[in-house]
Amino acid sequence: MMQTKVRCRANRGFLPEYKSPGAAGADLKADVPGQVRLKPGERGIIPTGVWLQIPEGYEAQVRPRSGLAAKHGVTLMNSPGTIDSDYRGEIQVILVNMGIQDFIIERFDRIAQLVLSPVSRAEFEISDVLEESSRGESGFGSTGV
Repeated sequence: MMQTKVRCRANRGFLPEYKSPGAAGADLKADVPGQVRLKPGERGIIPTGVWLQIPEGYEAQVRPRSGLAAKHGVTLMNSPGTIDSDYRGEIQVILVNMGIQDFIIERFDRIAQLVLSPVSRAEFEISDVLEESSRGESGFGSTGV
């Protein structure tokens, strides 16, 4: 298991937490004073009270929680959000309410999940010609709906 240093506001209260033995994502909680209301179609940047020291060669991905999406229509604007290993600021989540009712966020509500993954970096090489493939330049929807 990989060790990752975490600094949390409110001691361990905002520590990312895996909710089951097989969970790939650790829940991130909202660190908001009082309540934050997101009206339908509205988005907001929600702090989590968490700072990470991600090991070099890894990234952290911030992903939506399926329960919020299914029950309330609440998801992330940039999904997955990428946190680079050299970032040391507080993790913040861009939530958007795609539902039909106001959505209330309170302190310690689970709002997103965090997944740590290895990173592969490419060396980009300029070329005027690319090898042919069976798909070619067929794009959106070209392999079926």
